[in-house]
Amino acid sequence: MGTQQVGRLYGVGLGPGDPSLMTLRAVEVIAEADVVAYHCARHGRSIARSIVAKHLRSDHVEERLMYPVTTETTDHPGGYRGALDDFYEEAAARLAAHLDAGRTVAVLAEGDPLFYGSYQHMHKRLAHRYPTEVIPGITSVSAAAARLGEPLCEAEEVLTIIPGTLPEEELTARLAATDSAVVMKLGRTFPAVRRALRRAGRLDDARYVERATMEGERTERLADVDPETVPYFSVAVLPSRIDQRPPEARSQGEVVVVGTGPAGPLWLTPETRGALASADDLVGYTTYLDRVPVRPGQLRHGSDNKVEAERAEFALDLARRGRRVAVVSGGDPGVFAMATAVLDAASQEAYADVPVRVLPGVTAANAAAARAGAPLGHDYATISLSDRLKPWEVIAERLRAAAGADLVLALYNPGSRSRTWQVAKARELLLEHRAPDTPVVVARDVGGSGESVTIVRLEDLDPAAVDMRTLLLVGSSQTRTVQRGAQGSGERIVWTPRTYPG
Repeated sequence: MGTQQVGRLYGVGLGPGDPSLMTLRAVEVIAEADVVAYHCARHGRSIARSIVAKHLRSDHVEERLMYPVTTETTDHPGGYRGALDDFYEEAAARLAAHLDAGRTVAVLAEGDPLFYGSYQHMHKRLAHRYPTEVIPGITSVSAAAARLGEPLCEAEEVLTIIPGTLPEEELTARLAATDSAVVMKLGRTFPAVRRALRRAGRLDDARYVERATMEGERTERLADVDPETVPYFSVAVLPSRIDQRPPEARSQGEVVVVGTGPAGPLWLTPETRGALASADDLVGYTTYLDRVPVRPGQLRHGSDNKVEAERAEFALDLARRGRRVAVVSGGDPGVFAMATAVLDAASQEAYADVPVRVLPGVTAANAAAARAGAPLGHDYATISLSDRLKPWEVIAERLRAAAGADLVLALYNPGSRSRTWQVAKARELLLEHRAPDTPVVVARDVGGSGESVTIVRLEDLDPAAVDMRTLLLVGSSQTRTVQRGAQGSGERIVWTPRTYPG
């Protein structure tokens, strides 16, 4: 007597709702199945079953997997998650009994089985135990874009798919940072999603699609939708920005001053990423503009790093003509960067009506400190050693004052091809107040391909090792260093305690 073979499990994607959008393979599998299973809420109705109704036979065994809860509360000792976990275990056991008996089981799933689908909970519990095949289906994302008749993403644009159940702050950050987006699971989350779109500056571009390809389908501007009318089976869509609307259609532009961090994409905040993506024009020092990806239709205006005032006025003039302008800085735009130049120009009467925003970025001092440990853990001062915009006497006076106050020092712009003596002079001044073994972090090109971070004694600081891409962090009397690892074999770190003697 032979051993009975187990049955085969299928996860069958049905597409977004219209039965004619099912794949041929999905129809074949349903026809071959002994058991057809589908999930439903406690009302007992199943959209998945309604999609395949005409393909069901009288001899099909139907397994209705009814959720014990959907959004309501439960008295289950494990709470909502515990109730669902027990349900999935019980449902998987029911399907396993059919599979053990040699029956073929087709689990129906709207859209695609492994895209926010109920089938995936069965798959995780059964696929490693039985022969399994997943039949992909057209997702609601593709259906919504098709119904809107607008491209979702083009060229190098990034599409982000977001569950509306995320916290509002998280929704805002992700919507601000991406090019295109689809927000799933609306219904009761719709008010928070709309607020997040508004805060991210994307509400005017957002579209609403309800029951795509199904009876009762609706599409309109999301800003016009009544929250009381929004069902779960609806999505918010931010289509491709490319050629979305001509900037000339805007009555007023704006200037947003952004920082790219010390090196580029990994250091961008979501807000900055979004501002760069939505700009019509990018204005900045060419080295910093090169960190920003090229986008179709976006104009780039690069210039030398010594024309900050001219660059600021150029950006404001563009904004007066209705353009959305991002002025690009390295690091944080407000730390020895373009924010002051733009705000200085914007204070002129001619630009009084031009909106200007400054978005924070990761400044070089924080990036360098993080690489070395936590040398800025206590009070510190930030000083530029460049005497191009202020006399060296002022710099020297500030160095003495900060050193005398026992502050950790973050020294920007320490040297360049034309400025070679400032580091040596600064070391000499600091040694009047600091011990020779005071730790100094020498951080070059942090985040870039040429990154190097070393810790030296103040008296051993070599001015020849310092250039314009270097930042120096000089410790206070309390700053400590240690060689971590067994017998000091690991990395060397530096930190300044938050407590202070006496």
